[in-house]
Amino acid sequence: MSKPVNPYTIGAFLVGSLSLLIAAILIFGGGQLLKKKVEYVIYFDGALNGLNVGAPVKLQGVQIGAVKEISLELNQKASRITKPVVIEIDPEAVLDSSGHPFQATATLKQRQENAKQLIDMGLKAQLQTQSLLTGLLYVEFSFYRSEPLKMTGLNYKDLPELPAIPSTADQLKNTADELLTKFRQLPIEDIVRDLAATLKEIRDIATSDELKQNRAVLSKTLAETEKLVADLNHNLTPLLTNMNGTVIETRTMVQEFTREMRPVLVSAEKTLDTANSILQESHHALGSVEAIAAPDAPLWQSLEALRNAAQSTKNLTDYLERHPDSIIYGKE
Repeated sequence: MSKPVNPYTIGAFLVGSLSLLIAAILIFGGGQLLKKKVEYVIYFDGALNGLNVGAPVKLQGVQIGAVKEISLELNQKASRITKPVVIEIDPEAVLDSSGHPFQATATLKQRQENAKQLIDMGLKAQLQTQSLLTGLLYVEFSFYRSEPLKMTGLNYKDLPELPAIPSTADQLKNTADELLTKFRQLPIEDIVRDLAATLKEIRDIATSDELKQNRAVLSKTLAETEKLVADLNHNLTPLLTNMNGTVIETRTMVQEFTREMRPVLVSAEKTLDTANSILQESHHALGSVEAIAAPDAPLWQSLEALRNAAQSTKNLTDYLERHPDSIIYGKE
């Protein structure tokens, strides 16, 4: 006969197993359950297909949190559907300038002030694809300063709101929708009607008798022009040949004249150099003559004495002519 199972043993076994399970979660979970997370809410305009709870939340490619909640709200009065996405961010995943992790804010006011600072810096969320095969999405944060800021102003569980921008696929879809809308607004029927009328007018002009006559006149004019060009070519060829020969002869004559004049120019240059030397020597000679002919020069004094002597001799000769006997009897 089997022994009955002690219920206290079963209870102890269950308590021990539960304790081991909690310890394993705390150890292998890296203490994530004990970390204080900061929660924000984001409103995305596009569809959330592929975004699941637990999807990564990244800041420029580095995971800083995860998606905690995805809800759907229907506002019947405004006929609008909103999709609040709650994310939780681990402050220790982001370091400050000193290398220490950011401290988690305790109050709602502090979280709102931090959110406002991030919004002023241009921080916005965008849905991006994790894998093209699975189609799963994740939340990517980055600084888009050039993108317009859009905030819903809604209150969801008193969580601070962070702005979002459409995903790349939504942007392409919106652009395609805008182009399609503008294309539909075009007056296609009027454009086709005007095009058909224009083509009809072109066909009428192309098949008109006036165009055929103009083509015949144009062909005749082209033929006459070709003939005129041929005559001009025929008449201008000898003239150009003669002009070419004249130019060659003139060039030859100029070359010969230059060759013959070169010795003459060389001789003239030498003669000019000789004449310049003579002029310089004459200048020196004239300077010497001027120095000799000066009133206080010895030559001038000698000439003065010679003139006085000549005057005395002349006076003596005149006197002897008048009194030739003075040589015998002396001067009276």
